[in-house]
Amino acid sequence: MALLPNLPDVLIIQPPPAFISFESDFTQKFNILRAWESPLPLDQFLTTHAQSVHALLCRAETPINADVLRLLPTLKIVVSASTGADQVDKAECRRRGIAVTNAGNAYAEDVADIAVGLFIDVFRKISAADWYVRKGLWSSKGDYPLGSKIGGKRVGIVGLGSIGYEVAKRLEAFGCKISYNSRSERPSLSYTFYSNVSELAADSDALVICCGLTDQTRHMINKEVLSALGKDGVVVNIGRGAIIDEKELVKCLVNGEIRGAGLDVFENEPHIPKELVAMDNVVLSPHKAVYTVESVKKGGEVMIANLEAFFSNKPLVTPVIYG
Repeated sequence: MALLPNLPDVLIIQPPPAFISFESDFTQKFNILRAWESPLPLDQFLTTHAQSVHALLCRAETPINADVLRLLPTLKIVVSASTGADQVDKAECRRRGIAVTNAGNAYAEDVADIAVGLFIDVFRKISAADWYVRKGLWSSKGDYPLGSKIGGKRVGIVGLGSIGYEVAKRLEAFGCKISYNSRSERPSLSYTFYSNVSELAADSDALVICCGLTDQTRHMINKEVLSALGKDGVVVNIGRGAIIDEKELVKCLVNGEIRGAGLDVFENEPHIPKELVAMDNVVLSPHKAVYTVESVKKGGEVMIANLEAFFSNKPLVTPVIYG
């Protein structure tokens, strides 16, 4: 596609879902430098455009590390398609004075829906019962084993940001009792705050992981936390895979130290421990919580709004605040 001289350049290494689904929304406003379509190795492609690229749009799976940033000396903004922008070396961006934006609240409602779906599925054994019927076991073995009631469950939400709050509202409507751990307490809410995740787990029937991945949250859900949750406890993760120590999670599930898990994210995606695949008390989802037509469209609108703000020298819509 020929570049339009009056439109600003935006570099994309690998296109995010919003660009793939709604490409014309982007190409009407920006000249897209398509690294993924170039026959050149990535480093050569970046070097070719090194003096002209001011804006980079990236998907969640594309690492924007110091090596990539070093090849883009004139870069001024990284627009992430994800909520957390975990794939971006924010320390290097801060050092270089490069702005970073994320998707803001664009995906919050749809991700919360998946969290609740996984929560209900594990306790009520929906996926396992589906398998039971499809295998013809209903007719040969009789009724499926009992599930567990949703109403009245004590739910600990780890990370009460935009997604965590949407999860809380939904589960509260089911009659669940909500508590939470977060970077800071939200006194305006009636939910009980726990500063310690292990204490939250000990007072919960389920933990729903909604926080972002940082050095502080990596493997935060460890053996101690899982043991505190106990043999009747369930873990749901729609945050990032590495927030849970996956090896310890597998051990706890194999040994019956927790009841089950609902997982949309994993430590080494798309590779999943074979033990998790074999368990009927574990519900697996291929990191798809954000993927509805509506949320992808909304995410694309946020990305475009940030790019337009940048090129117009206006305040960014969803800037990442450096810690």
